Amino acid sequence: MLVVDDDRDIRMLLANSLGSRGYKVETASNTRDMDQILSRTPVDLVIMDIMMPGEDGLSACRRIARTDGPEIIFLSALGEEQDRILGLEVGAGHYLPKPCSPREILATVRAALRKRGAVAATSESGDVYTFEGWRIDLGSHELFDPNGVLVGLTDGEFAVLRVFIERPRRVLSREALLAAARGPDSDAYDRAIDVQVSRLRRKLRSGGDEIIRTVRNEGYLFVPKVVRA
Repeated sequence: MLVVDDDRDIRMLLANSLGSRGYKVETASNTRDMDQILSRTPVDLVIMDIMMPGEDGLSACRRIARTDGPEIIFLSALGEEQDRILGLEVGAGHYLPKPCSPREILATVRAALRKRGAVAATSESGDVYTFEGWRIDLGSHELFDPNGVLVGLTDGEFAVLRVFIERPRRVLSREALLAAARGPDSDAYDRAIDVQVSRLRRKLRSGGDEIIRTVRNEGYLFVPKVVRA
């Protein structure tokens, strides 16, 4: 995805926050640089400010919408109703007023990518894994049970499961789990690791098979063999 904003702090905050969630993020300070990136790099989603030097976000959005380009999310200090309506009318799929929490931005990004039917990945290699008939996509943050049903996970639950998937069949201490799962939006992990693991166990029940084992005085072990799909 591509973040376009003339405020460097906002660009870096979004790039770091979304990057820690598994998304590949490019940044641009104006629409001229945005056009250069779009000409050489496939982009599924653009998060764009409106008030920028040179061409503003509304004009750029109109151009992109005419070419059937990437999904667009406006993130702007212009938060009045008429501003939001205008942003949507020129072609944006979503409009978020500044300031906006990292969790709301993440939820909006996921909704926009689902609408497009795209998956932003951390690298060129696949990030879909299977275990005991389950299927997890680390790029789109989706978990499917053996019957193909999408299972809802909180950000904290998904972060802990991701650590297990990346380190299967190894005993992980509570401290190691917490350190690996914690990201910049750490409010998502404000509950104890034990609570997250307990919730994951309930959601991962499959024919009575043990998926997450408690190792006394040491931590937890993800039992199944994990295979890259």
